[in-house]
Amino acid sequence: MSVDALPTILLVDDEEHSLAAMRLALEDDFDCLTATNAEDATQLMEEHFVQVIFCDQRMPGKSGVEFLTEARDRWPDTVRIIITGYTETNDIIAAINDAGIYQFLTKPWHPDHLLMSAKNAADLFRLTREHDQLALEMRFLSRNMESKVEEQRKALREGLGFEKVLRAPNSPMNSVVAQARQFASFDVSVMIIGEPGTQKSALARAMHYSSLRSDRAFFEVNCSGVDDDLLEIELFGAKRGAVPGRPTQKMGVLRKADKGTVFLRGVTDLSQHMQRAIARFATEGVFRPVGGGELENSDVRLLASAPDDIAHQVAEGRFRSDLFYALSKTTVATPPLRARKDDLAILAQNFLFDAAAEHGKPVHGLSDDAVRFLERYDWPGNLRELENEMVRILIFSQDSILGPELISRHILQASPSDSGRDSGTDQVLMSEGTLKERVEQIEMRILRETLTRLKWNKSRAATELGLSRVGLRAKIERYGIVEPGKVGQRHTEEE
Repeated sequence: MSVDALPTILLVDDEEHSLAAMRLALEDDFDCLTATNAEDATQLMEEHFVQVIFCDQRMPGKSGVEFLTEARDRWPDTVRIIITGYTETNDIIAAINDAGIYQFLTKPWHPDHLLMSAKNAADLFRLTREHDQLALEMRFLSRNMESKVEEQRKALREGLGFEKVLRAPNSPMNSVVAQARQFASFDVSVMIIGEPGTQKSALARAMHYSSLRSDRAFFEVNCSGVDDDLLEIELFGAKRGAVPGRPTQKMGVLRKADKGTVFLRGVTDLSQHMQRAIARFATEGVFRPVGGGELENSDVRLLASAPDDIAHQVAEGRFRSDLFYALSKTTVATPPLRARKDDLAILAQNFLFDAAAEHGKPVHGLSDDAVRFLERYDWPGNLRELENEMVRILIFSQDSILGPELISRHILQASPSDSGRDSGTDQVLMSEGTLKERVEQIEMRILRETLTRLKWNKSRAATELGLSRVGLRAKIERYGIVEPGKVGQRHTEEE
């Protein structure tokens, strides 16, 4: 293949119009091959040097996962990407575990999104080949160069852009990502606003790697709970002898990130002193190292995150208005997890598989009943709370498919209100209604949680709740509590 030849990409889809649309989006930058089934695709792989495969999941005959699994065995270096309009958990699990895919794209895809994914995949293929060649030809040369190539390769594998922000086809995050993608290409500061644990860091990283500064450094600095002296040294650096116990000079993040990006997390926790110092850098591009006499310059793009009420803090004088406007040339608002119910299955499965890989305890996923209980809960801790819950479920799991009996009791007892927010016990206690009505709401939740946790063993549930089996059955029928998977059927008694 000549140096100037375009990378070869294979598009596999049983729908001709989908193939035509993908080819139209990619043909200017790639040599596109097309196939409508797995057999024709395999033949093309044997005849051409293919770097990237885009494959639809739902096809007659072999599915996309089956074809990509075979391609992984025969052509392991080829980067594999699967496209589907469906989000079944089994497909996601199989795609990740069996086919070893690089990326999972959902329909409908945007042409720019498709093109960026293809370019990232081609870069990964190229860097992988270059790394293998360097490992052979430069074995005895500086470890620095080899390490740099490895870091680039690792960064591409982990996902440089918005593909890492997992979401469903109809997710409210789609509009957020589209907005952030638009801002990424403009070299301006961006304030990412939202509750804790709503993927603000992931968005900031994706914006950097989709910007003109993507080949330069990205630093993330947590401004919460850090002493002013330490934070000032971390950001601005310190001259030799300025810090007791440190005889050498320390370079700060703003100097290290020159021509790159710095993401400031939790800027509303900054002291007034640090707000003034950062405001000066944000507006003038200059800073003074600790113990230094002269100002220094650095060309850094600033991204920042803040809670929803930052505008109120500015109005009340608790956060400097000059810093707010310097950091928020544009703003992006991330929705809480309670507003992303369609994303919850994908996010929960992803956290579960990450935890399973980290702790060496393989599982096949969550049952549909477990997902339904998770979707009912409000998740005040957002993604961090969901991640913790998946680790807890994994620890207690005994089967490959994890059921609702493993879920924390307060989640099993949750019941969504009309607004979609959780009506917790405190809200029930303070709500309107008669004493009987409010007690019945709590009683119903306790019954449902106990039955679910005990896998609908009514004998054990009755014993734990201090009821007779007849009394338990009467309460189940009174509240209309139905065992998952047996809607419309009479419950069988378990001994």
